[in-house]
Amino acid sequence: MQNHNSKTTEPWRRLLELDPYLKPYERIIADRAAKIEATEHRLTQGSMTLPEFASGHEYFGLHFRDNQWIFREWAPNAEAIYLIGDMTQWSEDERFALVRNNDGIWETQLPAGRLAHGTLYRLRIYWPGGSGDRIPAYARRVVQDPDTLIFNAQVWSPQSSYQWQNPQFRRPARPPLIYEAHIGMAQQEEKIGTYREFTRNVLPWIANLGYNTIQLMAVQEHPYYASFGYQVSNFFAASSRFGTPEDLKELVDEAHGLGLAVVMDLVHSHAVANEVEGLSRFDGTTYQYFHAGERGYHPNWGSRLFDYGKLQVLHFLLSNCRFWLDEYGFDGFRFDGITSMLYAHHGLGKAFVSYDDYFDKSLDEDALAYLTLANKLVHELRPDAAIIAEDVSGVPGLALEADSGGTGFDYRFAMGIPDYWIRIIKEYRDEQWPIGGIWYELTNRRREEKTLSYAESHDQAMVGDQTLIFRLIGSDMYWHMHADDPHPGVDRGIALHKMIRLLTLATAGHGYLNFMGNEFGHPEWIDFPREANGWSYRYARRQWHLAEADHLKYKFLLRFDRGMIEAAEKHKIPENSEPHLLHQHEENKVLAFERNGLIFVFNFHPATSHTGYRIAAPAGKYAIILDSDAPEYGGHGRVDSEQMHFTINEGEKGGDFLKLYLPTRTSLVLSPVS
Repeated sequence: MQNHNSKTTEPWRRLLELDPYLKPYERIIADRAAKIEATEHRLTQGSMTLPEFASGHEYFGLHFRDNQWIFREWAPNAEAIYLIGDMTQWSEDERFALVRNNDGIWETQLPAGRLAHGTLYRLRIYWPGGSGDRIPAYARRVVQDPDTLIFNAQVWSPQSSYQWQNPQFRRPARPPLIYEAHIGMAQQEEKIGTYREFTRNVLPWIANLGYNTIQLMAVQEHPYYASFGYQVSNFFAASSRFGTPEDLKELVDEAHGLGLAVVMDLVHSHAVANEVEGLSRFDGTTYQYFHAGERGYHPNWGSRLFDYGKLQVLHFLLSNCRFWLDEYGFDGFRFDGITSMLYAHHGLGKAFVSYDDYFDKSLDEDALAYLTLANKLVHELRPDAAIIAEDVSGVPGLALEADSGGTGFDYRFAMGIPDYWIRIIKEYRDEQWPIGGIWYELTNRRREEKTLSYAESHDQAMVGDQTLIFRLIGSDMYWHMHADDPHPGVDRGIALHKMIRLLTLATAGHGYLNFMGNEFGHPEWIDFPREANGWSYRYARRQWHLAEADHLKYKFLLRFDRGMIEAAEKHKIPENSEPHLLHQHEENKVLAFERNGLIFVFNFHPATSHTGYRIAAPAGKYAIILDSDAPEYGGHGRVDSEQMHFTINEGEKGGDFLKLYLPTRTSLVLSPVS
């Protein structure tokens, strides 16, 4: 009989200790833990480790070993498979036919001269009642013909392998300050940017701003550029539209040399529905990698949904996790679309209002088991890795270590925060901003789970939405961003933009994220080339020159972002400590709190500056280290940043407090001075 009080044999009980409200769901939590354990045993059979199991990429696909080419593919419904390509003039050749074994695995061995570096190829698969061309599931290089727009796999076997310059890099044990970036649109020209351009131009920019982590979007190959990389076709291929595999390795390597960790956006929540380029109907069936019937299609995205209960699917996805760590040296992953993975309703139109919503029959326990094992795998391979969950449901334990009964993510995004800022800006007049509500929303989180906050990400920058700066300023950005133009609407927007971002960072649990260009208030949305805009790249780029133009106001936002990030790094904000509320006043629109010894004060009032305003503070002497109203940040210079501030004590009744001048729409950060 099991000892049900043992934390060693039943780590899931720790989850109940951390959150007593989970007690009514104890049996469900126990059953889910047993399901995860049973799934891992089914995969490893007790005879191998999880990393050993997750090595399918070294078995399947095309490999050159022992002076011959070896190719393997899993296609259980196939009746015949041929390699076709440049080497066969794109017709079937019996010398390139694959042979099937009893497990539905097809294989061929070819002499060294049959294939060469750069050769284009694909599979021609026959199944009962039909046939079709397919790109191999484990293809590591997929390219598109610029004229025909057809995708094919490509033999990639350069004479010399990439030589890593920083092979021992490990992610520093500090809160991630993340710079979210997209390679293709990270350049100013109206075109698709490259890995090399990013390495040369953007990496130094990020390092100079003080961020310590890069989150790269759209790395996995995807046929439709405008999908932002979220409709993946080839899971093991780095997108060739940005350059070669060596170019991407150099990018990661150079980032490591600058002390920057590189986290990859990993899409395992769904796959593109394309059949030639992707996995859909790969062997003629709709259910090889995906659920059969309607369950295999996402109702909103039009994409295919993985069956996480299949051993072969778990083999494919877990191997994919290991591949990006082993081959490209990534330092972790942002798992996209967790909510869609976890629930049969995919979170569509669902409000998660009670714990019952997490423990009903809508949760896909196979998906939960996969995510838990993926996190375990990554941490066994790279204990320093950062694994981030993008989930809007708030399911308990997602970012709790598996040893404590969690799913094992290191961090979860606080996805409600950007939506809340949008709501504040849209629904409240400036003089009505709810200070208490803002404080609650920014600090409401599970204390046992690490969270990452952000005021805006790529989601808020897309066409159909608006960035913070555009919501605040609107079309006046087009006419009144000259540094010598004292436009009140622009001044308001710039002041609030700085305050919102600083407050979001200062209250963040364990990390912060910024999407590229937002640090200087990029004026335009993101719209990738598509038929509706005449296939234009005008909005699929970043206008870096605006931030560097001395005659424009964007430079002020850039300087403030750099100062904000520098203060966060130096004073360990965010860190394990929580912000401690010192003062909030709805009528005065003032909010003040302490964190890691720093005092943060915000006056959101649109018209009233407060003189001699009392803020409770630990006894001591304080200096202002960040002033959003400083002239170098586009402010009015109403605060003397050189002045020292001493606390005042009124005896037993009053305690210690500071008396501060708080101009309208200004934030101050004060540090104790010894």
